[in-house]
Amino acid sequence: MTTFGKLSVEVKVAIASGVVFFSMFISRTFLTENVDKVTRAKLFRFQFLLLVNCLMLLGSLYIWKKTVVTLCRASGPASYLTSCWKCTVLLFLAFAHLSYFTLLYLVSEEPYTFSLIAYTCLGSYVILLFFLFTFGCIEQGYSLLARRSGKTLTAAAGTSKCANKKVILAIGVTVALTCVGLLNAARPPALVHVEIPVHKLPASFNNLKLVLLADIHLGATVGKSKLAMIVRMVKDLQPDIVVIAGDLTDSPVASLGTATEPLRQLQPRMGTYFITGNHEYYTADVSNWFSHLRSLNIQSLHNSNARVSLSRDSDEWLCLAGVDDLEARLLRYSGHGMDLEKALAGCSPDRAIVLLAHQPLAAKKALQARPDISLILSGHTHGGQIFPLTIAAYLLNPFFSGLYKVGDRSFVYVTPGTMYYGIPMRIASRAEITEIILKSP
Repeated sequence: MTTFGKLSVEVKVAIASGVVFFSMFISRTFLTENVDKVTRAKLFRFQFLLLVNCLMLLGSLYIWKKTVVTLCRASGPASYLTSCWKCTVLLFLAFAHLSYFTLLYLVSEEPYTFSLIAYTCLGSYVILLFFLFTFGCIEQGYSLLARRSGKTLTAAAGTSKCANKKVILAIGVTVALTCVGLLNAARPPALVHVEIPVHKLPASFNNLKLVLLADIHLGATVGKSKLAMIVRMVKDLQPDIVVIAGDLTDSPVASLGTATEPLRQLQPRMGTYFITGNHEYYTADVSNWFSHLRSLNIQSLHNSNARVSLSRDSDEWLCLAGVDDLEARLLRYSGHGMDLEKALAGCSPDRAIVLLAHQPLAAKKALQARPDISLILSGHTHGGQIFPLTIAAYLLNPFFSGLYKVGDRSFVYVTPGTMYYGIPMRIASRAEITEIILKSP
């Protein structure tokens, strides 16, 4: 215990993060069979919040040292302004840390102001941390080059003089990008028109209009009014089919059931269809969401498919299939998990197949197993949502955003999302409602 007490704060936080991560592993493996899914989901969420905040604490210590210790040391003796600055930074970091807790305790039909402020601070936190770290790496690199060239003293003096300017620059860039991101996210989603040739699509289906929605993320910062706006925009397009490719919600039906009421107004002539995303499984309320969406005339494709035809008597149809999200199996969510064979059961190889798969990785796996799938519609990536998360989203997904041709006849379309998750910002990405025109070859 004495040895642990002598460790630096950063090392202690890192150890705490490791302990929380290990507990998450235990709860998702050995405890799975002994704990019901609701309790398990609550435990996982709590552990996730602890892990995120432990990791964020490391970043917060770094931000504090750069923006408070460095700047205040350079400004000389403590003053009223330095005290105000310390309080401002402390409040900013506190809001950022509290953001994820609003998912558990501040979810309603419309977002609370506190949640919007907290998640805005979280977005600024990510941006500021990135630029402080980047500028710090540049500074260290310059110092290293200076030492090797025999200019140690000059470089050190120059680095010391520039340190404050780099911190101020990072703060300035963060403020500017935060404003841009907030304004961008506040705009209605862009209407994106895409024409996609679909192999084996009947001639009578040529120019069929399908509207793709995904990643609406009803929850802490997206509410009923935003969803109502989306529904109005979709209805103006007069689609034949509407599909929601996962992550509609971040909370249980009891919290957000009334917020989804605008979806009842979606009445395309060939139906509205829904598949689960990873966030539906985080709610541990998937069955209730299926029932609730059914009451709104939305059909859930739970590893299943629907024969979509122009009329009941028509012999021409396409197979619209949907698979559960990959995360269901990782979470050991009973009765759920991607099952492509089950989803495509009854879909003739002679028919056009359109598959809904929330994650691009699921789309890749589906095409590896069934290269005869004509079109896969996905979401999940948000197009990165905000820089610098764009980099991670691009590197971690086989398909990032937009239309991809795979092989000779298959296509994958990944929407950057209809809204945003948590952070009410969009930087280097734009929310969209995708109008897809299916073309017969």
